[in-house]
Amino acid sequence: MSFLLLGFFTGISLILAIGAQNIFVIEQGLKKKYVFIVCFICSLSDFILIFLGIFLFEYFKIYFTKNVEIIFNIMLLIFLIYFIYNKVISLYKNTDIYFEDENLNFKTIVIKTLGFTYLNPHVYSDTVFFLGNFSKNFLIINKYLFGIGASIASLLFFFSLGYLAKFFSNNLVNSNTWKTINFFIIIFMTVLSSYVFMDIIDLI
Repeated sequence: MSFLLLGFFTGISLILAIGAQNIFVIEQGLKKKYVFIVCFICSLSDFILIFLGIFLFEYFKIYFTKNVEIIFNIMLLIFLIYFIYNKVISLYKNTDIYFEDENLNFKTIVIKTLGFTYLNPHVYSDTVFFLGNFSKNFLIINKYLFGIGASIASLLFFFSLGYLAKFFSNNLVNSNTWKTINFFIIIFMTVLSSYVFMDIIDLI
């Protein structure tokens, strides 16, 4: 169960950030248009990419020498530090959200949602690289639990974001709320960074 929770909180920490995809989901929620299909595509895509990353690192782990593992962990640590740095910077920026006034048909909505998801390089760094790399030394059953936990986080986040946007629109578009969220993300990701750093020390 601990790996399920670890996956959940790691996943929610990565996804809780203002980005084009999340803004699009909020926008459709506020407009009450195609909310389900938008949330479903985002959640399903995360599920696919999360387990793609987990199994890629599981499959290629036989090629991981000690030096290769150290290099990957250093890259992971750099990514985490960069991630935290951007969160810290965001605390001092105005992160209010503005929406486009446009009406889209079903086909356009699907294409646009896929674009926001798969054309976003951060989705690959967060799911395939980060979650796959972070879980590479877990036992296979713990990999499953970790991946399921992260996928549940994605599912709950997107559907909550979409369907509750109209109720919390004043708060969701307020910069102070997102700054508070980012503050807690910084704390959690700093703890994960410490874990990765200690792993590097042990390998060296």
